[in-house]
Amino acid sequence: MEPIFTDEYFMRKALQEAEIAFEKGEVPVGAVVVVDNRVIARTHNLTEVLHDVTAHAEMQGITSAANFLGGKYLVNCTLYVTLEPCQMCAGALYWSQLSRLVYGASDAHRGYQVMGTKLHPKTEVKSGVMADEASALMQRFFAERRNKK
Repeated sequence: MEPIFTDEYFMRKALQEAEIAFEKGEVPVGAVVVVDNRVIARTHNLTEVLHDVTAHAEMQGITSAANFLGGKYLVNCTLYVTLEPCQMCAGALYWSQLSRLVYGASDAHRGYQVMGTKLHPKTEVKSGVMADEASALMQRFFAERRNKK
């Protein structure tokens, strides 16, 4: 019997958050933070709603998870996010000492890797999990925005 708590299982939760962002008119990025197969934070982009350029899904997830855990470090936590983090979020993930990052679609223009930003040396990274679904949602969002103009 296969385990039900796979990377795909938790990425589906992050994609649900991205759909919520989409419905709010936010760039559809969603994230969940998991510890011991338990979701401790569910977040999505809120930059438009909060009028805050730092309100990315990852930043919201770091804050929410740290509050849940009662400390600033996310050791033993995995962040599942639908899009490769930007350099701002990667910097925050570095300081949080996140144990594991799993992301869906790569961001060839603004992703932390192309920008040369480093994660914490102990952070394990897995990319491309449900990347097609994450990319399709992003493409649909921007296509609809272009059609409204």
